[in-house]
Amino acid sequence: MSSKVYFANMRTSHKNSLLDKVDKLIKRCGIDQVVAPKDLVAIKVHFGEQGNTGYIRPQFIRRVVDMVHRRQGKPFITDANTLYVGSRANAVDHLVTALENGFAFAVVNAPLIIADGLNGKDYINVPVNLKHFSEVKIGSAVVHADALIAVSHFKGHEATGFGGTLKNLGMGCGCRSGKQMMHSDVLPKVSEEKCVGCARCTHWCPGNAITVQETKKARIDENKCIGCGECTVTCPEQAIAINWRTQPDIIQEKIVEYTAGVLKNKQGKAGFITFVTSVSPDCDCFAWTDAPIVRDIGILASLDPVALDQACVDLVNNEPGLSNSRLAGHEHAPDKFMAIHPNVDWRRQLAYAEEIGLGTRQYELITID
Repeated sequence: MSSKVYFANMRTSHKNSLLDKVDKLIKRCGIDQVVAPKDLVAIKVHFGEQGNTGYIRPQFIRRVVDMVHRRQGKPFITDANTLYVGSRANAVDHLVTALENGFAFAVVNAPLIIADGLNGKDYINVPVNLKHFSEVKIGSAVVHADALIAVSHFKGHEATGFGGTLKNLGMGCGCRSGKQMMHSDVLPKVSEEKCVGCARCTHWCPGNAITVQETKKARIDENKCIGCGECTVTCPEQAIAINWRTQPDIIQEKIVEYTAGVLKNKQGKAGFITFVTSVSPDCDCFAWTDAPIVRDIGILASLDPVALDQACVDLVNNEPGLSNSRLAGHEHAPDKFMAIHPNVDWRRQLAYAEEIGLGTRQYELITID
């Protein structure tokens, strides 16, 4: 069985703007039907890092919000805090960045709620019982929402080949320590040079694996450490460093398992929209946006996140690359993302998502006017 993926190209007219096309996609896809009166509806976006311009314009998000209002739902726009220390590592900085990037109430007509709270500690352990995780740590605002609409920007990614709906949901809705668990396959270590012995890490360690020694330095007992990442995101001195060591297949599988946790209580209550525009070679979490690797292609929507990501990657790969981009010299490569990130096989995230029942890679692409 294939899933339906709806596609709107970039052509417009005085009677049919791109904003109008978002409305049509929502209707044709049936995303409006996931919202019932009084539903608390999480609209998952990426607010954009300071200096980055690849995020989706808030005017498009407004159309999704307006649909939820028409369905008598209660929309809020959300994202979870980042693992790295940038402009979105806590809710205060995160909201300031969102406002600076145009996500003000007057523009989007909905409140902004950071999914995992002030400092990334507001999460819920969701059982998944899969290969890498028995449970995943999802921002509580997403778990408690009655319905979920993910609006994603499709682009390349240095760790997963590309980032689309699955990554927006899995990595994007995981709390800060959950992001550390996805990114790393090794246990944390304390830098004695940076540690000041404040003991904050000991209060947040669920395995009681950390003690502060007489030297006023924290020590992690590797026999007790469960690798949850709480100490990494708690330390105010960054003495327990973020560890990015993992394999491309493993991080993709972990992201998919987190996506399974996000969608676990959203059966029939989730819809997905993806913008294949400004397809930059790397993640939107950087403080810059490199030149797009292909022309702006269009906007897609589906109730199947796997089919949606597969359709997006196929559309990009079927396009000639732009010579003034990272694809210079490889404009006609059959796989644009492998050409940019040759050590990453992006197919694993789609195959694994299909294996665990999140959707299918088989799709019917339906073009709307």
